[in-house]
Amino acid sequence: MISLAEARQLVLEHADPLPARVVDVADAVGCVLDQPVVATEAVPPFVNSAMDGYAVRAADTADAPASLAVVGTILAGDAPTLTVGTGQAARIMTGAPLPAGADAVCMVERTRPTGDGASVVIEIALRAGDHVRHPGEDIRVGDIVFPAQTAVTPAHVGVLSSLGIRQVPVHPRPRVAVLSTGDELFGGDGPLPAGKIRDSNRPALVATLAADGFEVLDFGVVGDDERAAAEAFAAAAAKCDAVVTSGGVSVGDRDIVRLVLDQLGGPGTRWMQVAIKPAKPLAVGRFGDTATPFFGLPGNPVSALVSYELFVRPALRAMAGHHRLDRPVLRAVAAEPLERRPDGKLHLLRARVSTRPDGQLQVRTAGGQASHQLRTMADANAFALLPDGHGVGTGQPVAVLLLGAHGIGTVGDDRFGLEPGFGLEPRW
Repeated sequence: MISLAEARQLVLEHADPLPARVVDVADAVGCVLDQPVVATEAVPPFVNSAMDGYAVRAADTADAPASLAVVGTILAGDAPTLTVGTGQAARIMTGAPLPAGADAVCMVERTRPTGDGASVVIEIALRAGDHVRHPGEDIRVGDIVFPAQTAVTPAHVGVLSSLGIRQVPVHPRPRVAVLSTGDELFGGDGPLPAGKIRDSNRPALVATLAADGFEVLDFGVVGDDERAAAEAFAAAAAKCDAVVTSGGVSVGDRDIVRLVLDQLGGPGTRWMQVAIKPAKPLAVGRFGDTATPFFGLPGNPVSALVSYELFVRPALRAMAGHHRLDRPVLRAVAAEPLERRPDGKLHLLRARVSTRPDGQLQVRTAGGQASHQLRTMADANAFALLPDGHGVGTGQPVAVLLLGAHGIGTVGDDRFGLEPGFGLEPRW
């Protein structure tokens, strides 16, 4: 067996960032910028009001309350030509350009206009600059607004749009082919034929890939036929940026994926036994003709999803240009004994993480831990990471790898910069 860290290094060797392409800003969410964005406009572009109220000369309010003559009204979107002179004010709306002569805005709540609107009483003394937004206060011309490798969010779209930027160069989302292998699999509707099991790996992987923002092509189920599998794998490699298979990567006589990849795979093809439980067997490499990376995952349902989290998702994120590849690893305490036996492997227990009243994260198992028990994978929001040994007792610290963003809120978002350094040592 090899360590998890060594296996990940071998996997990531096949995860070069995809060449950048220019896309519309609206289509860039979830993608990574290939180049820095430099501002060619200022935000805001002109001096404007931060409040609904009255634009005034601050000096006229020094002895407040002060009665000022109203010389006009300025709305957002106006290009005012009026000037506010000594003893005067202009009614102004939020975002409207500040008129010449004015240097402050009094919020409407601290004013008392006369019934005819000809004058207004300013109730408080103002300082020059009060409630005034200045050009470039948010972004100045020449600023590097976002560096390269920034992952675009909806907020980034708003900023880019405020600068008049309509397209950006990004690393595209990888298009991923998914296949299940095995004569035992039944992917159809209706009663289950004798001796068959329903295919759950492929639907689960397709859904997980889509939830993580990757494009997915479902290539269905391939039986234990070497020629059919070779044709399906070649077709998938020709159409996609990566190929993910489940099943057939162990050492059995009918492990068809191994036979086919030995033929189609390039010289970097590796068959690994990783020191983890579940998900020990793993295959990685590139198809010879297309150089498309492939990831061969175990056939047990839980093992396939564990392998995806530890190997495939980080590799695909690297291909998409991300520099944060993994979900967060945090420290929790065991709410119950988390037991295991020594076997030289890292154990990943399907677990539920929650927050105690004192703010401490606590973890308990999600149920049965056999690699065919997929329901507990659905019930889990984390993996509890148990190094080789006998596990941990109640109240002892344990590292947890969060799954998705569910269960304990936005702490699971990789933008917060919490990232495991594999061998999975939490940064606390």
